[in-house]
Amino acid sequence: MEILSFPEEATPFDLRVQVRELQDQAWPSEDDPVVAADAPVHDPSLNPESMLLVDGGTVLAALDILSKEIAHAGGRYAAGGLSTVVTRREARGHGFGRRLVAAAREAMAARELDLGLFTCDRPLRAFYESAGWQALPGVVLIGGTPDAPFPSDRPGFDKVTMACFFSHRCRDARAAFHDTRIGLYPGEIDKLW
Repeated sequence: MEILSFPEEATPFDLRVQVRELQDQAWPSEDDPVVAADAPVHDPSLNPESMLLVDGGTVLAALDILSKEIAHAGGRYAAGGLSTVVTRREARGHGFGRRLVAAAREAMAARELDLGLFTCDRPLRAFYESAGWQALPGVVLIGGTPDAPFPSDRPGFDKVTMACFFSHRCRDARAAFHDTRIGLYPGEIDKLW
């Protein structure tokens, strides 16, 4: 069993097909995952990096790390977030997703990002906390664009913001990230990552 990491567009085709099939299991779509495997899932300007937990050529779990610079409370920070976290249905309950999410947190720290920041469905909070992330109560991420914002507290959403403060500078500014609205603005494709 190994963790592989690729820029999204450089993920080997056979692995990308499996990832799309897992994503289609989790979030059914009208698209044929084999046909769609050539197309990017994320906005290339967010530097999507795919991380896969693979056993004998089979993808057991997958996620993408997206990153960009954000402005918040008078500072600029290199931020990254998790997107499309998924575990093969028949492989759930064995810690594979947790292992991959923890590895992604370590990879983000190694990339010298200031912080990791993303939203998840409220019932998944304990899962992410078990992989080293921490909840930021009262924090709303503002996705979309400044002209077409997509807040994580919109009606019908039940999201919690998860974070990890990697840099000393960001840890020192930690109080500025509590009980606030953070302008993430990842664009139209990845409204919230």
